[in-house]
Amino acid sequence: MDGQEGAATLDAARLGAELGERATLVQFSSAFCQPCRATRRTLVEVARMVEGVAHVEIDAEAHLALVRELEISRTPTVLILDAAGRIVRRAVGQPRTVDVLAALGRAI
Repeated sequence: MDGQEGAATLDAARLGAELGERATLVQFSSAFCQPCRATRRTLVEVARMVEGVAHVEIDAEAHLALVRELEISRTPTVLILDAAGRIVRRAVGQPRTVDVLAALGRAI
């Protein structure tokens, strides 16, 4: 997981889903993206392992305004939000479980 964001904030209304109590893993995916499916499995697994963490998957094609606003350039892109909905980490491509857990540890 790379890059610190810090400024942007997302809430349940903008995501169309509830945020996690401690953190939220937001995944931007597209329909025919094979790495997106593997990323979904990884993030669902991490959300089950860490109490208070939610996984939200967003169809990038159906949410183009949000994609442009957040400068999502490819899928999968994963944003880690803290409890307040602030973007604290960003990664592009398929993440490894250990990297997601490490990034969550810094976000929580």
